[in-house]
Amino acid sequence: MYICFMIEIAALRALVAVEQHGSVIAAADIMGFSPSAVSQQIKKLEKQSGVAVLERHGRGVLLTDRGMALAEYGRRILGELEELQATLLADPAKPSGVLRLVAFSTACRGLVGPMLGKLGSAGSGGGDGLDIRVLAEDPREAVQRVASGEADLGVVHNWNSVPLLIPGNMVHEKLCTDTADVLLNAAHPLAGRSAVEAADLLGESWISTPAGAICNEALLAIFAGLGQVPDIRMYDPDFSTHIAMVQQGVAVALVPRLGRPELPRGVVAVPVHKPAQQREVGLVYRKTMKSSPSIRHVVGLLREAASSAER
Repeated sequence: MYICFMIEIAALRALVAVEQHGSVIAAADIMGFSPSAVSQQIKKLEKQSGVAVLERHGRGVLLTDRGMALAEYGRRILGELEELQATLLADPAKPSGVLRLVAFSTACRGLVGPMLGKLGSAGSGGGDGLDIRVLAEDPREAVQRVASGEADLGVVHNWNSVPLLIPGNMVHEKLCTDTADVLLNAAHPLAGRSAVEAADLLGESWISTPAGAICNEALLAIFAGLGQVPDIRMYDPDFSTHIAMVQQGVAVALVPRLGRPELPRGVVAVPVHKPAQQREVGLVYRKTMKSSPSIRHVVGLLREAASSAER
């Protein structure tokens, strides 16, 4: 307990950032400080604690055994402080402050946009003092940002064939279910079908999100049971490009409904059965923020937006 009072919170925060992000430079970038400022905090921490917390390793640094123990202790201290600030020191009737939200692109269009519109409209209640900053990221990156404290709330998706791993310090709440269709040119032989199966799509030329993206992995999983892979001719992260390529008749695409614009003339959406293509859209935040008035307020508005999207 004596050490707890001698060590400054800013120094602990610097050590935890180095441990989480792997280097002083990466920690400085995340914290918005210069590397020298982070190094000074680390030196201050070593002086206050009386132990070495970092050691040189090539051109980088590694945490010592004492440093790892102190970082673990620091995470607990910072988590308790965050919980205190988010709950006991916050006015439950007036959500306020900066809330950093990270969401995948189609959720930004289909959920976050409507939520922000309602938050800013007259009568939304409780949003006057709430400043929401939004960053578009794929779910894996969003989970890491929230887990490390770079963001406060994440909107993520979890395909039925591609699980999303959630760290133990986080809460994962289901928001809604989103279905993906195969988009076909209206002249395609399958365009008139009420549904298609994986076997019907063998031999098609596809446009996909980049390799390694969750939606790309979901597309690959459709054909896993057939022992084949789709013939992907084009990669692009923007589903608007996918729709344009389908309209040109040069590819087919797997595109979710959430945030999808009205399809142009000449493009038909056909559901996929066996296996059905669905993803669970959810919310993630740290357990220390579970009772935060700002988190609960924004979660409530996102649930309203999700309910409208499903209808």
